[in-house]
Amino acid sequence: MELTETIDSLNKQLADLYGVDTVTGQPMWRIVWSEDQFEHRLGTYDDYSPAGLYLRTVTEVRWVPKYRQWIKKKYVLEHLVAIPDANMPELPATKTSYEPIYPFQTTSKKYLPPTIQAAKFAIELIHAAMGSRSDVAKYKDPYAGKTMEECHEMKVAEIDSLQEELFGNESYVGDALAHKEAIIVPRNFEKRTK
Repeated sequence: MELTETIDSLNKQLADLYGVDTVTGQPMWRIVWSEDQFEHRLGTYDDYSPAGLYLRTVTEVRWVPKYRQWIKKKYVLEHLVAIPDANMPELPATKTSYEPIYPFQTTSKKYLPPTIQAAKFAIELIHAAMGSRSDVAKYKDPYAGKTMEECHEMKVAEIDSLQEELFGNESYVGDALAHKEAIIVPRNFEKRTK
């Protein structure tokens, strides 16, 4: 599928809508291609010769792919976050990191082109979950703080209302008309006698 907008245009819109980090100047949200992302990461790596022979296992910081082992050939919505002190040894090159929030893909992991609407929806859901300002309404449990009897009465009222909405116009005549068992007499019918 083709892009409807350039990634630069989408990222500019995200920066305009959600801002930039005041310390680094980096946008808080961005869209990137999964194959292009790398990071310095502390890990234990096995080294092999060009012929495929095992050479050694070493623990060190290396420049490694960030997503392409898991998210292949897709765009990813990322969020800039501060790295907690506990994780600093693992990502020693920076104090902030872009973390994946949403890969643009279908439920069967097929490629989807990124759109500003999908990115905004994911970001607003994150903001709503964090309790930040959001256009997404939070769910309020109508039964919270109610007694069992009050909950029962509310449910009965909901069912009655739903039945009225679904079947409110039901009558013997309406049923007969629906099942073609009624006779319709036109309004302008005149009775004729012989």
